[in-house]
Amino acid sequence: MRMMRSAPKKAAVIEAMIDVVIEDEDWPATALQALATRCYEAAVAFEPALAGEIALLLTNDAAMRALNAKYRGKDAPTSVLAFPGDEEKSGGFVGDIALARETCVREAKDKHIALQDHAAHLIIHAMLHLVGYDHQADDEAEAMERRETEILNRLGIADPHGAAMETGR
Repeated sequence: MRMMRSAPKKAAVIEAMIDVVIEDEDWPATALQALATRCYEAAVAFEPALAGEIALLLTNDAAMRALNAKYRGKDAPTSVLAFPGDEEKSGGFVGDIALARETCVREAKDKHIALQDHAAHLIIHAMLHLVGYDHQADDEAEAMERRETEILNRLGIADPHGAAMETGR
């Protein structure tokens, strides 16, 4: 699922390559474009495999429900989805990320955190999925959460896993 593709970049230059596609106009798009760039730059510092193009779709629950049904067989909206690019055919394309506004807003309110902080966590979470991180097994989840926390810390965002990590989930 490739949402957007830019011209290839020069091999010697690594620049923030996160293209934001705004499908739901109720997202604070300008703020999220800047946030997405900051997330990308912080994440690449820890995971160089992320250096390349990423497309970020800012959508709504209805569209996310359709994507979740089509690609995961789950007929429900979710906050974030990640679609890794095909390594052999990608030409520097790392993958796609989609965020659903209503679910993200609801989750942020439930967690009593700012929407931008929650969106940053979800963007970084999805970026890590793009380069192979997963959370199916406890050890994988712990490694992914540690890396998320390191990247978020670099952005000055509190650890979203603090209580979960202390209690063992």
